[in-house]
Amino acid sequence: MRFASLGSGSRGNATVVQAGRSCVLMDCGFTIKETEKRLAALDLCASDIDAIVVTHEHGDHIKGVPAFARKHGMPVHMTPGTYRARDLGKIPELVLIENYQSFQLGDLHIEPVAVPHDAREPAQFIFSYQQLRLGVLTDLGNVSAHVEKCYQDCDALLLEANHDSMMLAMGPYPPSLKDRVGGPWGHLNNQQALRFVKSLDLIRLQQLVIAHISEKNNALSKVQEVFQDFKGQLEELHFANQDEGFDWVYVGQALSEKIAEHS
Repeated sequence: MRFASLGSGSRGNATVVQAGRSCVLMDCGFTIKETEKRLAALDLCASDIDAIVVTHEHGDHIKGVPAFARKHGMPVHMTPGTYRARDLGKIPELVLIENYQSFQLGDLHIEPVAVPHDAREPAQFIFSYQQLRLGVLTDLGNVSAHVEKCYQDCDALLLEANHDSMMLAMGPYPPSLKDRVGGPWGHLNNQQALRFVKSLDLIRLQQLVIAHISEKNNALSKVQEVFQDFKGQLEELHFANQDEGFDWVYVGQALSEKIAEHS
């Protein structure tokens, strides 16, 4: 299994997950031209993508989805609440995710997870292939007990560390937006993300990617400082950015090998 980001942040998000003979695009917050350009940087083209799965209706995640799906005749999976939240126009093949039920897309098993976020019916996703599990977890205001339970036993994790609380408090946003971003239905701050990672089984976790880092309310140096202690515990630690996302991250080392290394 491997995954990569076309971009991660408030100006657009999209993540590619590929395993076996299947390739899925999670969200598409870019124009058709920009999406195709960023896919090409990963040696992919639109015909390589089997379907799009959508987390929620905010523009930085969904604004490019309808046009890209129409141009390429691509199936789109999203919750009913996400679909009804805004006028998306015609979608060639719409598949509604009812009651957060898991589903299969080719070789990928996909588990939608309900998260606390200020959207109509938001979902994050866990992608499984054979015995490997990739958890994608961004755009949530707090780590609920349900989220913490679902995201145990991941081999790779793409996790939001959106803002530094002090930078948000002192930053340029109006008070209402500060309350939204920092509230229980907004985004995870650095310390919330850190506490969540500490709750995980780090023997199994191979790859950790910190993503959705705010350009106005956070700094890469702050995020790196918060997570520096994990460098020696994980196979790899990565940080996503808005303009380039991150290149392919591979997951595949057998769990038994990982446990042996730590015994």
